[in-house]
Amino acid sequence: MRLLCASLSLAMVYWLAEGTLSKTDAKKGATKKMEEKKLHSDKNVQDRGLVVVDPKAKDIILEHKSYCSKKMKERHFSGDVLGYITPWNNHGYDIAKIFGNKFTLISPVWLQVKRRGKERFQFTGLHDADQGWMKDVRKTSKNIKIVPRILFDGWTYQDFESVFGSEDEIEELSKNMVLLAKNENFDGFVVEVWSQLGNQKQTELIHLLTHLSEALHEAQLKFILVIPPAVAAGTNQPGMFTKREFDQLASAVDSFSLMTYDYSAPHRPGPNSPLPWVRACVEVLDPDSKWRKKILLGLNFYGMDYSALGTSGDPILGSRYIETLKEHKPKIVWDEQIAEHYFEYKKNKGGKHAVFYPTLKSIQLRLELAKELGTGISIWELGQGLDYFYDLL
Repeated sequence: MRLLCASLSLAMVYWLAEGTLSKTDAKKGATKKMEEKKLHSDKNVQDRGLVVVDPKAKDIILEHKSYCSKKMKERHFSGDVLGYITPWNNHGYDIAKIFGNKFTLISPVWLQVKRRGKERFQFTGLHDADQGWMKDVRKTSKNIKIVPRILFDGWTYQDFESVFGSEDEIEELSKNMVLLAKNENFDGFVVEVWSQLGNQKQTELIHLLTHLSEALHEAQLKFILVIPPAVAAGTNQPGMFTKREFDQLASAVDSFSLMTYDYSAPHRPGPNSPLPWVRACVEVLDPDSKWRKKILLGLNFYGMDYSALGTSGDPILGSRYIETLKEHKPKIVWDEQIAEHYFEYKKNKGGKHAVFYPTLKSIQLRLELAKELGTGISIWELGQGLDYFYDLL
């Protein structure tokens, strides 16, 4: 593990030390407007020869909207596929309807649960819940499950302690979540809470989650738990959720949404999700492959735009990525070790930048890894990627 982290660290800083701006960068804006295909294709991206280590910016610009309309209902990945959708990125709602058959789980990021006092819980975010859209998605795919994400919003340490110390509180919370799902026609929930307490109160949190899972399962509802990476990014140290916690919860939950992205940061710029690290995060959790089908290996469909000085780093979504390719026409570089593409460009007054954003090749390799490891996948998030990405699923 130490060698893994050391070599990944070298890969992260390589572009800072050795990278040079391509000559085309100086000529930005000098060429004609880049073309984009508006029509869908009869062939998928593999048959069109687009899944390559050396893509050209002009080809990504040309092809990114052109998915295969003939095979958009076919699945190429047999494991569970969870897709997240955010209300602030409406394109994800369309993706879920167009490619519904490629997903087994859809998680709109809608809900929060707040504690308002003893045995009193309030659910917020229901104004975002769209019953018409849910009906349309289910019409597209009969087997899909809609499992909104729910956050424990505004909970203090004292709130958690109060609930942990009272079976009545746990029972009330569980009952209210079941009623919410039934009233709103949800198929269960994706619960994101683990990171809020750091490494504290793990035994109590596991007890709460197990009880919640039992209540949901009794009502034939799904329970998916979001978990942080098992290997802390940039280190060889265990993450906040280890094999010990995994083993205690594996039989209770339906799936674990594993956050194998956000590896780098502005002060430590580099790849979003190095392939050796992704593999390690799965193998550390479940070395004996007992529960692999329950692990949903996380794929990022967003990227990051970093300043070379390490002073800033901002998420970059598909639309902005295409705009940056059009403006700067960069050379796209493949890093074999981390299995990601990146490119460099220079802002007028902002200095050198590097963009790490997923490509067909990087996604394909992560899908192949998931198949090899026997896991499913979870995608954050559907509206942030490029439309032709979904040919791969």
